[in-house]
Amino acid sequence: MRHAVIFDMDGVLVDSFALHRIVWAEMARDEGLSFDVARFDEAFGRTSREVIAHLWGAGRYTPAQIAVLDERREGAYRDLLKTQFPGMPGAGDLINALHVDGFALAMATSAPLENAELVLDKLGLRHLFPVIVTAKDVHRGKPDPEVFLLAAAGVNIPPGRCAVIEDAPPGVEAANRAGMLSIGLTSGGRTRKSLAAARLVIGSLDELSPSLIRQLLKNHGGRAASQYGADAPA
Repeated sequence: MRHAVIFDMDGVLVDSFALHRIVWAEMARDEGLSFDVARFDEAFGRTSREVIAHLWGAGRYTPAQIAVLDERREGAYRDLLKTQFPGMPGAGDLINALHVDGFALAMATSAPLENAELVLDKLGLRHLFPVIVTAKDVHRGKPDPEVFLLAAAGVNIPPGRCAVIEDAPPGVEAANRAGMLSIGLTSGGRTRKSLAAARLVIGSLDELSPSLIRQLLKNHGGRAASQYGADAPA
């Protein structure tokens, strides 16, 4: 029986929290807006349109204006990432071990595809991820489970046999709502308390192994997603 591990990207494969905070603060300054660090920390891990709404209100910008701002911000973030790539310790070893052990691998992120491809290229692991689900593929961002259900469908593994590694509370909630095994990683200032809804909380990817994840999935019991019903992604 095959299993899958679905990785979030920011804060899981790349320790990008500080870089994102820099770029968002610069965008706020350029737009003449205040930047509340605590509110940004709460929203980190969601889609850009949701972060903008959380920080400055849903009606401040039109969808077209948000798209322009987002493209500019993401470009600035990628420029930083190319020269200051903070790969997450243990990511490469864990992914290679999972691949050798027969796990299916997927990425499910609120970031654009260009970011995901850049991170995997920097890690030298892009060839191991046949499925990458990004913000453009979903109608609803985390904590909605859509992104994880699409990733599971992409690797053809039932949700109950999928583990999700996340660093943000909305991502943990999305994994739980998808019926998947949630593993919380305390990166980017996240605390164990904030990730308490996860089935397992770790401080480093080095704490994980294929055998541990397989045992956790066995104990998980193969629960299926229950939130979508007829609306589940095909």
